[in-house]
Amino acid sequence: MGFTEGDFPPVDPATFRQLPLSERIRILATHWGDYGFGTAKVVHVIYLVKVALLYIVCGVSLATLTSGLNPLHISEWWNEPIVYQKLILWTVFVEGVGVAGSWGPLAGKFKPMTGGILFWLRPQTIRLPPWPDTVPGTRGDTRTVFDVVLYAAFLINLLVAIVLPGKESTSFTDAMANSPLHIDPAHGLINPVVLFPLMAIWVLLGLRDKTIFLAARAEQYLPAVIFFAFLPFVDMIVALKLLIVIVWICAGISKIGLHFTAVIPPMISNTPWLTIKRLKRANYRNFPTDLRSSGAASFQGHVLGTIVEIAAPLVLLLSVNKWLTLAAVILMVCFHLFIFSTFPLAVPLEWNVLFAFASVFLFWGFPAWEGFGVADMSSGWLTVGIVIALLVFPVLGNLRPDLVSFLPSMRQYAGNWASALWAFTPGAEDKLNQHVVRPTVNQIDQLTADYGPEAAEITMQQTIAWRSLHSQGRGLFSVLYREFGDEIDAYTIREAEFACNSLVGFNFGEGHLHNHRMIEALQRRCNFAPGEFTVVWVESQPIHRWKQDYMVIDAALGVIERGRWNVRDAVEAQPWLADGPIPIDVHWRSENAPRRGGVRLS
Repeated sequence: MGFTEGDFPPVDPATFRQLPLSERIRILATHWGDYGFGTAKVVHVIYLVKVALLYIVCGVSLATLTSGLNPLHISEWWNEPIVYQKLILWTVFVEGVGVAGSWGPLAGKFKPMTGGILFWLRPQTIRLPPWPDTVPGTRGDTRTVFDVVLYAAFLINLLVAIVLPGKESTSFTDAMANSPLHIDPAHGLINPVVLFPLMAIWVLLGLRDKTIFLAARAEQYLPAVIFFAFLPFVDMIVALKLLIVIVWICAGISKIGLHFTAVIPPMISNTPWLTIKRLKRANYRNFPTDLRSSGAASFQGHVLGTIVEIAAPLVLLLSVNKWLTLAAVILMVCFHLFIFSTFPLAVPLEWNVLFAFASVFLFWGFPAWEGFGVADMSSGWLTVGIVIALLVFPVLGNLRPDLVSFLPSMRQYAGNWASALWAFTPGAEDKLNQHVVRPTVNQIDQLTADYGPEAAEITMQQTIAWRSLHSQGRGLFSVLYREFGDEIDAYTIREAEFACNSLVGFNFGEGHLHNHRMIEALQRRCNFAPGEFTVVWVESQPIHRWKQDYMVIDAALGVIERGRWNVRDAVEAQPWLADGPIPIDVHWRSENAPRRGGVRLS
């Protein structure tokens, strides 16, 4: 593989599509084990340049220069609270524009590489309100001029808050008066007056369209903005510590289970700097004949991942020992830089950079032994209230994942995702191009323009092979075989997360963005005939049971089947279902469901 050339699967593009689906998945999943997506190294360099220049250089320059600080003198600003505040808002801005997470080829955005703003500043694109039946004024799935103006106001408000100089804070001045930290409070803090409209717009924007709300990572940054606006300085710093610790610990807890081990092998295989195949293959039980996760993958996931993500944050929050805290800070910085270096699909690179910096700023810049520990909050009741408020969505989302996105549930990259596969009859996929308003076309067509139809199709099928390497992928394919049987090879299969990206401008592993409501929105535009567009969709696993609920959706007929599978069965299956589909427990089947299939994979 060269710098500008990717590592294409070793198949004949002209005849590959003629192979049975299970064989195609086996070939592509095995290739993924050695090469990941096979992305050309120049693509990773583009990501690095984007993070370095657009995010770090521009962000730091804006945050410092507008606060009377020199960006070149890092020692002057690394622990300045207003710089941290502005970097948070800058992160929200770049996420909200769509040039941070879920950007570029590794997120399924080829032409153009940016979604976000190109969709959300355009009327008539798809809008996905979270509760259209219960929240007045949010019905409908079409973006209006009002939505465009609201989104523009959100971005403008963020920029205004970033560029305005700080306002003197009495609580900040008082806290520094007797502090040994030697931080000059003269630079002040962000003026809360500019944060009040930002919070109101953000919430209203989220009620109108959950896509933008999630893209701006409101579950993590909106609480921070609330703390900026309402809490006195010491309480604000401690609350920010509680926020990041709860994000870490909840993410760590979500990785306890069977799903996360299956995340490690494909993630490590996609790491661009790791070129030793033996190390990649060690994460699979017996490469290439058995691609289930190995003990080495389990160790990396649950010892170097889960335990670190729970234990180190607790040390950071509770320790008053300087050297123990420093060790934990270094560990969490390395933790996030490692995730960054693997270039995981959806590429949350900026998020990992910010959290690495936050580890240093919050816990080393304002250590517990200098008056910024949990016990230093002005009220114990305030501490309890903040913790409870921060835990509401993670607790509810783990018990009832159908009610809460996996992002507010704090299940980042735990492998326990709502997911889906889309199946089109020949030619039906083109209806999306013909009837959906958006600034792009289907990904297959984006790729075809440069690489031809055969190579483009193989690239798209690499994404379903990637899905098969995860636990829910084996269940989804099992339901798909149950639905279509020997007819399955006549259908075009698409990975829904990638496809959703080309329709709404964003996806970060969130299956709720392409659930039945999304399919209904597409049906209203495209008018698929019965059987033309079939979706197999699965909800995340609740934390208290070992089952996942799925449904089969016919775009023209609605939900036609509901059922459940055992997570253990999915984890123990080969990606290509070498021993046949996993057991499926069908709870209900519509009388109007088409009768098809018959012979099952065996």
